[in-house]
Amino acid sequence: MTLKLRGTRTLIGVVAVVGLLAAGSSNPPEAEAFAPANEGSVVNYLHSITGSKVVSGQHNKEPAAQPGHYTQRVHDITGVYPGLWGGDFLFGANDVANRQSVVNQARTEWQNGSLVVLSWHVCPPTGASSCTWEQINGDLTDWQWSQLITNGTALNTAWKSRLDEIVPSLQQLEDAGVPAIFRPLHEMNETWPWWGGRSGTDGSLRLYQITHDYLVQAKGLTNLAWAWNVQDNPNGNLAGYYPGARYTDVVTLDAWYKDFPSQGEYAALQNIAAGKPIALGEIGRMPSEWQLASQPNWSYFMHWSEQLESNNSHQAIKDIYYNPRVLHQGDLTIP
Repeated sequence: MTLKLRGTRTLIGVVAVVGLLAAGSSNPPEAEAFAPANEGSVVNYLHSITGSKVVSGQHNKEPAAQPGHYTQRVHDITGVYPGLWGGDFLFGANDVANRQSVVNQARTEWQNGSLVVLSWHVCPPTGASSCTWEQINGDLTDWQWSQLITNGTALNTAWKSRLDEIVPSLQQLEDAGVPAIFRPLHEMNETWPWWGGRSGTDGSLRLYQITHDYLVQAKGLTNLAWAWNVQDNPNGNLAGYYPGARYTDVVTLDAWYKDFPSQGEYAALQNIAAGKPIALGEIGRMPSEWQLASQPNWSYFMHWSEQLESNNSHQAIKDIYYNPRVLHQGDLTIP
């Protein structure tokens, strides 16, 4: 019998298998929790738990060389792993060079029984493939933006070349049967990123549509569940950034102006989603039991990296992870 190693967490499982074999067991545990699947299976699963359960999630930011660092901290504190792993293709030179580590971790997390979410703090197409945070925070001129969303221009071509940089990573996941919830151009109703703050049909949502069509139609990727994402900006107008039902599978909101969305934001997102799963794309403080009960249709929450311990006590983390409404790695069943 060949034992398949699946990252550092597999060692415990290997010991258990060896013990069972030594005891004469004829039914050792399966090597992988999830079989290969497609993005529709993930979306259908999120539909199935809406209103009754919520998947716990943990994002992992820099460095890309340690793409499971914050997820491991959740286990250190609670004894369980999140049901959702968040990774990022990132932007700094060292992190860009280590994107394979992010892909490898995504495969490991899926095989271990967690869903996968991928974000990308992408460098602007006016510069190089790697960049500084200041460049992520930069702006394009109105003329540059017009060129960016016009097919065939130099900037439009540069953007598609930028997307080409992650196609091999996404293709690896598709070839391995790993579906990913893909959250590009996140918080597009905010002005902090170069891609954000432009409402209307020729604004940020248009770049999202171009990105979707290029990766799906031109590159043929079929393993991505597309997560549209905005932040709880008090200026509202969330619907002014929505790219349309054809372009989204999951509708997500980040809660940073407040610890948890208001009932008005919760209602607004459901109106936009029109039956699609909704989720908390980023949070900095663990939700309370009563908050989850008052807004039961969130299908998952993604806690943000270093905020895990800088903004929450260990007891608060345990409280939410031990809540019977919350699902962890090992609790999820993907057909």
